[in-house]
Amino acid sequence: MQHFILKHFNELTVQELYDALQLREAVFQIEQDCIYKDIDDKDKFCWHLFLYDDAELLAYCRLVPKNISYDAYVSIGRVVSKTEKRKTGLGRKLLDEAMLQMQQLFPNAPIKISAQLYLQKFYESYGFVVAGEWYIEDKLPHIAMIKNN
Repeated sequence: MQHFILKHFNELTVQELYDALQLREAVFQIEQDCIYKDIDDKDKFCWHLFLYDDAELLAYCRLVPKNISYDAYVSIGRVVSKTEKRKTGLGRKLLDEAMLQMQQLFPNAPIKISAQLYLQKFYESYGFVVAGEWYIEDKLPHIAMIKNN
């Protein structure tokens, strides 16, 4: 049965942290062939949103307070879903919940993200708008996007 778990870093179990790091590594480093510092000292300040099916982690993201990734914005980062579960609506389900939780955690705060360029239309469907030219981040094309609440 699918269910969400939202916890601040200090509340995570060892298993939840392991699941998140394992999924992030599998997708961002192995699948996308990109070596970068995933464990970047931001996790410990963030809220972590998990979508599980029983004990299997299907999708994950972190909800980032203001002044951690961007001075004037909160953020959503490390948005990831299990490779073999893509194209099933999990990304939309995860982001729906992330947007709801962002509003509860950080009411009316503007959100800034660094989205992979191929996901621009997906994020635009949530009201994000492009904020500048695309750029290369961790060897992949990205675009800054902002959503004002």
